[in-house]
Amino acid sequence: MEPLTEKQQQVLTLIEERLAEGEPPSQREIADVFGMVQNSVYQLIGYLQQKGYLADNKGHRGLRLSKAYAEKKQASEGIPIIGRVAAGQPILAQENVEAYLDLDRAFSSSRGRFLLRVAGDSMIDDGILDGDLVLVQPCKKIENGAISVVLIDDDATVKRVYKQKYRIALKPSNKKSRYKTMYFKAFDKDIRMVGKVVGCLRMHVK
Repeated sequence: MEPLTEKQQQVLTLIEERLAEGEPPSQREIADVFGMVQNSVYQLIGYLQQKGYLADNKGHRGLRLSKAYAEKKQASEGIPIIGRVAAGQPILAQENVEAYLDLDRAFSSSRGRFLLRVAGDSMIDDGILDGDLVLVQPCKKIENGAISVVLIDDDATVKRVYKQKYRIALKPSNKKSRYKTMYFKAFDKDIRMVGKVVGCLRMHVK
């Protein structure tokens, strides 16, 4: 695709943001945002269509990203997150894309993050199932009540951590089970906070 001028990029960015919100802008609205006359906006949109960024759609609010640009954007930015589904519209319509998730970036170890596979069902009420992978952000301080990975002796466990005056409570999240909250002395050397759970990945759905 041909490169864009600064103004063309600004207009394209605005259109993308409004499409993500499910409200494609009119030419008059674009003109108002940038302090331009509507005829200039019409020309800019024409250039964006000629360069392959916008589809050649008609109508007052007919602005749409071209299929080629949408596919290129998805490839570079990740998997689309569908924020809204309008009745009667395909679920993957470009105007329903809220944002893109770059899995390489989200699950990167560049910031010290790592994945742990969960064994057991003690956290299923929080949506963490047996066999899931949890994304862990190592940190020294754990917020009260945060889902965290804790090392007890040499065994890692995922629980909600509550810091009390003289002890630490590790609380499970499974009301239908007989799992009980575990308590440890605040300065017990056998327990160590590893990090906070910031994501969960499920590879197999039954």
